[in-house]
Amino acid sequence: MSRKFLDPDHPFFRPLWRRLLVVGLCLAWALLEFSGGSTGWALLFLAIGLYSGWVLLVAWAPKDSDGT
Repeated sequence: MSRKFLDPDHPFFRPLWRRLLVVGLCLAWALLEFSGGSTGWALLFLAIGLYSGWVLLVAWAPKDSDGT
């Protein structure tokens, strides 16, 4: 069974505010790490934030209630 790193079809991510919050927290944490001088951690969280932004905001397509 293959598991996704971030499953956009999970019911948790249906509301827009939750998707925005996940992306925003990752990007905010990246800024916090950059400001503290931890470039490695900052780049990691920046990558996670950009990936989650792509998956949850750009490429996200809601499923119908019948599962299709």
